[in-house]
Amino acid sequence: MPVFRRRSAGATDGTDQDSPDAQSPDSPASDRPFRPAEAAKGRPTPKRSEAEKGRYQPIGGSRRSGPRAPADKSKDRAERARRYEAQKAGEEWALPPKDRGPGKKLARDYVDSRRFISEYYMYILLLLVVGLFIRGSTTVQFGLTALVLLLVIVIVIEALIIRRALLRLVSQRLPETAFRGLTRYAVMRAIQIRKFRMPQPTVRPGDRI
Repeated sequence: MPVFRRRSAGATDGTDQDSPDAQSPDSPASDRPFRPAEAAKGRPTPKRSEAEKGRYQPIGGSRRSGPRAPADKSKDRAERARRYEAQKAGEEWALPPKDRGPGKKLARDYVDSRRFISEYYMYILLLLVVGLFIRGSTTVQFGLTALVLLLVIVIVIEALIIRRALLRLVSQRLPETAFRGLTRYAVMRAIQIRKFRMPQPTVRPGDRI
């Protein structure tokens, strides 16, 4: 008469032990069957270090296989020089976004075709800085401070004149161009020293635009 004994929790029957899919804990990972999540993807889940290995990119752009050749450096220098010269000449393709557009071109020509007291603002500021280092002469410091304040008032008055003139020119020549921002752009150009303006002036003081 067969006697049935209770099987322990860790024991397995002969079918499980002899199953071809059963693997021992010491078998290599490549011989083990995929888990359900891995079987759905058709490949084992990569380790975190392997997954993150290809995510890092250099800050300066794409990776280079090696040092740059002298020919590439020379080509880049020539391209930068060509773009700089085009920017000085006011060519549209080389200008930064803040200088592009027919409205900005008209504002530059208007400012460059006239003499404004505002363009001496930088020289006065330089005199003020020098005067601050002159000790014991309160008269000189007071005079320079008053001169700067007077120049600020002049800049405000000239800004109103520039705004009025630009509003008339834009409405006549570029009626479809937005006027917003042109006054500030023109005033900032007017207070710059003429030979340091970028793009460089294409008209002279007194020329008709």
